[in-house]
Amino acid sequence: MVATGASQFEMLAQLTKEELPWSKITGFHIDEYVGLSIEHKASFRQYLWQRFVSQLPLPFKSFHFINGDDDPEQERKRLSGLVSNEEISVAFVGIGENAHLGFNDPPADFETEDPCLLVELDERCRQQQVGEGWFSGMGEVPTHALSMSVKQLMKSKTIICTVPDERKAEALKNALQGPVTPDVPASILQQHPDCHFFVDKPAASLLQ
Repeated sequence: MVATGASQFEMLAQLTKEELPWSKITGFHIDEYVGLSIEHKASFRQYLWQRFVSQLPLPFKSFHFINGDDDPEQERKRLSGLVSNEEISVAFVGIGENAHLGFNDPPADFETEDPCLLVELDERCRQQQVGEGWFSGMGEVPTHALSMSVKQLMKSKTIICTVPDERKAEALKNALQGPVTPDVPASILQQHPDCHFFVDKPAASLLQ
């Protein structure tokens, strides 16, 4: 499973250089805005195609994009059915400025068994998208998204969490050194048996 956003630029660029048996691998897209065209620069489908899928030397066995243009409930059910039949070897994720995991904003649902959720995006999450330059103002940012659930992400055998930038420092500190709580969604990663964080010095500046 593969995340998007500014935190994943370098990680995905490196991943495309790895000699892996891509034609034997099934990929899943972790989250996508509802109602956003694939032509929009903030589209995660466009992002993953341009920065990852189209850059591989061999095609995936299959790669399941989330189509935010379709009926969200039908798309949620479709993705849930697909991912439920797969054992996920690795999830590549980041965390948000509000410590979200996928698009599971605080307070995140740690209990639902549904693999894919229709979620409402909180103000801080939406402001982050403006701050990163994906949208020119808050009025352009969708209010809802489809996202793999926390439990679905935690089912991955391995999790690689990439967190660059000082603006993520508070969220990283709370996720790694605070209590496990839905108010800090990424804190659940403390309970994963094989989770690896890759952070830069600015992001790690508040860690003890």
